[in-house]
Amino acid sequence: MDHNLWIGAVRHGESTANIAARDAARDGLDLIEITEREADVPLSDLGRRQAESLGRRLARMPGSERPELVLASPFLRARETAEIATSGLEVPMRIDERLRDRDLGILDLHTVEGIRAEFPQEAERRRHHGKFYYRPPGGESWTDVALRLRMVLREIEQDLPAQRVLVVAHDVVVALVRYVLEDLDEHVLMEEAKKMPVSNASLSSWIKDDHGWHRERFNDVTHLEGDDSTRPTAEEPVA
Repeated sequence: MDHNLWIGAVRHGESTANIAARDAARDGLDLIEITEREADVPLSDLGRRQAESLGRRLARMPGSERPELVLASPFLRARETAEIATSGLEVPMRIDERLRDRDLGILDLHTVEGIRAEFPQEAERRRHHGKFYYRPPGGESWTDVALRLRMVLREIEQDLPAQRVLVVAHDVVVALVRYVLEDLDEHVLMEEAKKMPVSNASLSSWIKDDHGWHRERFNDVTHLEGDDSTRPTAEEPVA
């Protein structure tokens, strides 16, 4: 029996907001057209198929290698992904509000062009401070998300009665799990996030032994390849 601690991290499948954001950027719009509140954005049809494909991958894992516990963001797109992917696996799931997506405050629903047009001073502040430390009015910086995520990861290591925990959340959360567990610095994290945005329904994982945390995989979408019905679309860089 492998007693090493294992943490997996999944970004939710494609959501209807992902589609709206890509369409708005393509069309040069200032605002992303979403009617639901942030917490209620559902998966798209593609996103549901991606979650099903992830579930088939989890089901193929040997029993000793499957997650023993799922921690999910309370946002609907993440909960739906977790529920679909673990259907039939009898894995308990807990909702943890600390895994929610980053709050963009007054910039919510604005495209990059929209921010420049409506909030030029904020665009300049973001450029000056950098993505990692910039906090939009009423919102969060990447470091704010990292702070709440550190508490979750500490509890996984010290308090949870499970050795294999799967986190299902959002792109910024997955990127920051890597930041914390691999002890990255700001510049490495931002460069990696720019080069390799976290894909919908991707699987990343780390294992801890006597020497610390080691990455097994990052942004792995092999379970989506070879099937046009689940193939990831081009990803937008994480905000």
